[in-house]
Amino acid sequence: MGQAPEQPQLWLSRRFTLDGGQGVVGRCRDLTRQVLDEWFAPSGAEGYVRVDDVLLLVSEVVTNACTHGGFPCELSIDRGPGRIRVQVSDTSPAGPVRRGPHQPDRVSGHGLHLLERLSDEWGWMPRGAGKAVWFAVAVPRDTLPSDAMRRSGRRDGAAGVS
Repeated sequence: MGQAPEQPQLWLSRRFTLDGGQGVVGRCRDLTRQVLDEWFAPSGAEGYVRVDDVLLLVSEVVTNACTHGGFPCELSIDRGPGRIRVQVSDTSPAGPVRRGPHQPDRVSGHGLHLLERLSDEWGWMPRGAGKAVWFAVAVPRDTLPSDAMRRSGRRDGAAGVS
């Protein structure tokens, strides 16, 4: 089991309560895209952020939560110094299990392999009666929030997803 890295002071954080259900993977991907657009597009830094990697990893982690974790109950996206950290919590206490060596010709079973290949680090931890699977992706340090936002200590609030 990977240990969550020590949390730096977070400048921006978004939390979404999930209800599982049909379409939750697409909704989580859309929410993540909206957050990344809010945080990076205004500064023109989006081209330097691995948006496609983050969106693919969100899809994989949420799909795994649906398939192996009961159902996903929260998506959190944090932006700290030089990184984006995404966490998906679900209702199962069982940690991720590799289903043998990666076989590219299989229809499924690629989630953990993609996490290892595309994230800079990932892991999981117990959370309540379930668990949380997280991953982090580096972003250039020159894409940090504006001085005004850092001074304000702004943290975006939670929003429910049905």
